[in-house]
Amino acid sequence: MRIVKTIREMRAEAEARRHAGEIVGLVPTMGFFHEGHLSLMRRARAECGIVVVSLFVNPTQFGPGEDLAAYPRDFERDCALAGAEGVDVLFAPETGEMYAGDHATFVNVERLTGNLCGASRPGHFRGVATVVAKLFHVCRPHRAYFGLKDYQQVRVIETMIRDLNFDIELVRCPIVREPDGAAMSSRNSYLSPEERRAATILRRSLVAAGKRIEQGERDGAAIARQLRETIETEPLASVDYAEVVDAESLAPLGRIDSAALLAVAVRIGRARLIDNLVVEAVT
Repeated sequence: MRIVKTIREMRAEAEARRHAGEIVGLVPTMGFFHEGHLSLMRRARAECGIVVVSLFVNPTQFGPGEDLAAYPRDFERDCALAGAEGVDVLFAPETGEMYAGDHATFVNVERLTGNLCGASRPGHFRGVATVVAKLFHVCRPHRAYFGLKDYQQVRVIETMIRDLNFDIELVRCPIVREPDGAAMSSRNSYLSPEERRAATILRRSLVAAGKRIEQGERDGAAIARQLRETIETEPLASVDYAEVVDAESLAPLGRIDSAALLAVAVRIGRARLIDNLVVEAVT
């Protein structure tokens, strides 16, 4: 596996592979790999001639007071894990390589970013869309692999790809979970054993609400209320949001008559955790 630090070298590698007729797959990450990241790499390895993994903790998607400085990092471990999955190139630029000191251009995807994590973390998706657009230009992928734990992020990037005419296929990959149902996340490392047990409330609240929809409930407000009330039974959990939205537009659903996204964000200890479930309303 090659470790590439500069845009010039990464772009040259990608262009050479494309010229040779290879399909380039990109897995964008912020590192501290877990099984969720590795599952994306395996999917890309199975479908592409060359697999590029980007490892860059993007400062523009962190707001004031968020965990940029404390975000978990272990470069040597990440290199070993990516190499074991057959990754061809690890693109790991420094911040100054990705952003000039007077960087002034950002990508803003409207409509999809006003609620959920967009409301809780103003400016977050501007930073996400900007860095992903930059990675697309540098790494020149045919396919990009994203996990559905960050469902709103997936919809934002899908829309950016469409609206800015990127010739790239976004490949949706399922959420990877721990044996107890908790979604895998780098931020799980912040949790004490007691907090880690408490984190299972996210998945349990989603499953219970999903079953209620399957049993015929169509009132979006009632389901959102159930999500919140279930989470609040866990003393260590503080609800950031618990919402029911359209799975495509992410608009709030008063009545659940289409595919619904049940989405929650919860603070436990110093970790902010997210999870979601898509439920098809069957009439």
